[in-house]
Amino acid sequence: MKFSVFQLSRKGGREKNEDRMGYCYTREASLFVLADGMGGHPDGEVAAQIALQTMSALFQREAKPQLPTAATFMASGVMAAHHQIIRYASERGMLDTPRTTLVAALVQAGELHWVHCGDSRLYVVRGGQLLSRTRDHSYLEAQANAGASLEGVNRNVLFTCLGSTVRPMFDVAGPVRLAEGDKLLLCSDGLWGSLDDDLIVSTLAAMPVAEAVPKLVEMALKTAGDSSDNVTVLAMEWEMPADTGFHSSGFTETEMMSDEVFASTIQSGALDPLMEAMDEDAIERSIAEINEAIQRTKKSLP
Repeated sequence: MKFSVFQLSRKGGREKNEDRMGYCYTREASLFVLADGMGGHPDGEVAAQIALQTMSALFQREAKPQLPTAATFMASGVMAAHHQIIRYASERGMLDTPRTTLVAALVQAGELHWVHCGDSRLYVVRGGQLLSRTRDHSYLEAQANAGASLEGVNRNVLFTCLGSTVRPMFDVAGPVRLAEGDKLLLCSDGLWGSLDDDLIVSTLAAMPVAEAVPKLVEMALKTAGDSSDNVTVLAMEWEMPADTGFHSSGFTETEMMSDEVFASTIQSGALDPLMEAMDEDAIERSIAEINEAIQRTKKSLP
């Protein structure tokens, strides 16, 4: 594999940055992940970090050096992240669960797969044109897709996320066979909430990702002003490996890695050793306990 990648996150006008992003790779597979911890709930940044660490840990365990089935990994990774967040809340007796969006892209065998839950987005750009974009799990996007009026619809209202006390909805897509020069962009809503799709696509297409990402982030912050949300962007450009072997070009090149080598920018964190034993029934019991605690608290309020 051969790719160029650049990532950047800025706090904007918020008190703290609840976005998290990172990527990891083996010789034959790479995973790019971005999560946006949700305000209005506790520990959003923790939920986002748990999501990244869970996906990364599963990738490290299963990509030897490829994943057996890409789509299965993406779906199981999302649910594992959800379960880990629920476990975090349950073990601490929290009355509300930490929550986060998630978008992840996987590249192996020259093909792109992706999964998303919530309104963090993936853009795929080819030849200066938008090839694909995720569709937000939001009431605004649902209304737009139905051709209904968008007046008065809050774009921040989502109907699914990770960490909620209901089973998350998510979409798995792909594969798309990557071509030379294809670019991927993962971002939180702090970017697309301030910049329209045409501007995001044209900027990404016009320059290397190391230049496009900082430019897009600065434009989003400037447009939103003091009310800016956290703005987080991770972008990758794909380059076809040369047939003649390894040649250093400034891109990340994995040809010389052995089967067991794993590289990552995601803060290390192993899967909970009890995760394997936590089946769907155990997860449902944890969710029920949290919901019961919430109801008891509501009844005790004056």
